[in-house]
Amino acid sequence: MPTPMSNPAPATGAQAVVENAMDPARRPDVLFRVRRDAEHQRSVWWNIGAFVVVSGAIVALMSLVPGGF
Repeated sequence: MPTPMSNPAPATGAQAVVENAMDPARRPDVLFRVRRDAEHQRSVWWNIGAFVVVSGAIVALMSLVPGGF
């Protein structure tokens, strides 16, 4: 007959790993990862602004190429 255990939840290796686990969004080697709410959506203006900046950079670089019209 097994003896009753005094601790209702025995400590296992998995519990120790979960207890010491680090949130991936808080790792020191990750610079721009931020934890946000599940329903959080990025503003569409970021995409529009990125498009304008990249398009402007391309036009500026193409104006340096000789032989244009």
